[in-house]
Amino acid sequence: MASEETRTLKSTTNIGDSVGGPAAGDSPVPTGKSPTHAWTTRLIVVGIVLSALNLRPAITSLGALLEEVRDGLGMSGSVAGLLTSVPPLCFAVFGVMAPRLARRFGPAAVVCAGMVLITTGLLIRPYIGGTAGFLAGSALALMGIAVSNVLMPVIVKRWFPDRVGSMTGLYSMALALGTASAAAVTVPMTDALGGSWRSGLAVWAALAAAAVLPWTALVRHREAPGEQPSRARERADGASAPGTSRATRARAREAEQARPVLRITRSRTAWALAVFFGLQATAAYITMGWMPQIFRDAGVSAGTAGLLLAVTMVMGVPLAFVIPRVATRLPRQGPVVIALGVCGLAGYAGLYLAPAGGAWAWAVLLGIANCSFPLALTMVGMRARTGAGVAQLSAFAQSTGYLISIPGPLLVGVLYQHSGGWGLPIALMAGLMVPQMAVGVLAGRNRTVEDEAAR
Repeated sequence: MASEETRTLKSTTNIGDSVGGPAAGDSPVPTGKSPTHAWTTRLIVVGIVLSALNLRPAITSLGALLEEVRDGLGMSGSVAGLLTSVPPLCFAVFGVMAPRLARRFGPAAVVCAGMVLITTGLLIRPYIGGTAGFLAGSALALMGIAVSNVLMPVIVKRWFPDRVGSMTGLYSMALALGTASAAAVTVPMTDALGGSWRSGLAVWAALAAAAVLPWTALVRHREAPGEQPSRARERADGASAPGTSRATRARAREAEQARPVLRITRSRTAWALAVFFGLQATAAYITMGWMPQIFRDAGVSAGTAGLLLAVTMVMGVPLAFVIPRVATRLPRQGPVVIALGVCGLAGYAGLYLAPAGGAWAWAVLLGIANCSFPLALTMVGMRARTGAGVAQLSAFAQSTGYLISIPGPLLVGVLYQHSGGWGLPIALMAGLMVPQMAVGVLAGRNRTVEDEAAR
């Protein structure tokens, strides 16, 4: 049986499908080996990696300093739980806008704007004043993360249709590396900057600013006069050959616009993937927001707790590269879902029974379980045949999934404050792992949303 990556290459013939049609500033998938195409492809790879590095430090750097932020802003446990729920809320609200923005301005331009928002939000949130200001600055950064979250699978499918698994693995590995780095070095970096949690959080804006550069270059490059004919020729299937008449291209564009819209909500696989995405996001944001506090309450120092969170996140660096490659070679991804879920249940059991005694082992197990995220991203690319389907499925699964995940971190904060311990919150985390495994098996079936929506 041919691999999923090969089937994806055969089915993805029109890059305009990646966002439901070409937009201003879009470039074609490089099919030749000209220096310009090679330069553009390398720049896109750099942009993908730098963007992925910036999609989690806004969250994990806060997790490492949550106690200091709570004290500095006078937050209660419930408000801190609300703070840890802000990321999925922003991802749900703003992520759904990404496909429409990409159709209007082009995916690269939207991701570039997202990196600018991340830079601005990280820079101002520690200094804007008060809890409300901190939340507003966080929301600004998370808005940029949200649109980039949705468009990364689209860009991968668009530019690397024959390497979906490999490029998703590279993107996921960079994301895990950025997540782990923020968790590991935020506390020591804060100490080196004079002990101010404000400086320790704001410094991550520099990494986000670096990610703006390659996307800015790509947007400017695509606006060069020499790119215009290529953009016109790529607008529809069958109208890409040199010398194609303007009337032929116009008819092809009309046919493309008349193509029926995919009704994604009719697909059971789309719903299963959305719920799976939501439950794994719930576990991930509870882990990123609260795991350092669990270890600190068990007697672990703040620096060590940050390192333990870093271990959890860094497990995704090698595994996020391996798991998508394995997943694309399997007709069904259910066995991978089950294996990751079992590791999560074992990690929660360890946190409940001996949080300090086996801390490093639990951190490793939960890090393996958190690799459900790159698996979910891979299944987004596998469960749709076309780029347009990937864009719709990515927006639907991520936006719906993040809505599902919103109550989790908040509920953990409430249970922790009112029970005075971590027994009930950990029981909640373990309980949610069971339905996550069930819907993950359903989402991993060898089906496509286009076929299900048509039926």
